[in-house]
Amino acid sequence: MAGAAGAATAALLTGCSGGADAPEAAEVPPERPLREGAVRDSEALLERYDATVAAHPSLAPRLAPLRAAVAAHVGALAPDDGRGKASASPSAAAPTGPGPGTGAAGNPPGKTPGKGAEPVPAQPAEAVTALATAERDLAEARTIALAGASGELARLLASVAACGAVHTYLLSQNPGGKA
Repeated sequence: MAGAAGAATAALLTGCSGGADAPEAAEVPPERPLREGAVRDSEALLERYDATVAAHPSLAPRLAPLRAAVAAHVGALAPDDGRGKASASPSAAAPTGPGPGTGAAGNPPGKTPGKGAEPVPAQPAEAVTALATAERDLAEARTIALAGASGELARLLASVAACGAVHTYLLSQNPGGKA
């Protein structure tokens, strides 16, 4: 009996001592990388909206509601770190930076707004078409990502992808117009 008790104690100690990192690993939800990627994608789209409005201020009224929805997606997709949803990044705030005639980070129209971002087209209609393409591409990517998501995250991604599809439609209708 003493031998069995010793073996059981050894097994418990081995399980406890070898698992210093195991509790932390168990606390990280498996969907977290997918959520973080979705947040980064939404932030990049948000930056594209900001750069487009900065390059073409006349588009601001038309793009404002769509941009607001994308900003809301950042907050909704942010991983819950136990203190509530993570707040949207500073780029999710209303643009307060460069004024008309400059792109994001003060770049002139037609210049690259951010690292790895495409330049904003010089013509407003082309800029709206580029936003529609970005929205469509992201909606398609999110639809594909559904296969690897848990139930709750899959429903959220599906909703955000549907919203992106609606944005694509709205941006594709009369790209040079105000409505």
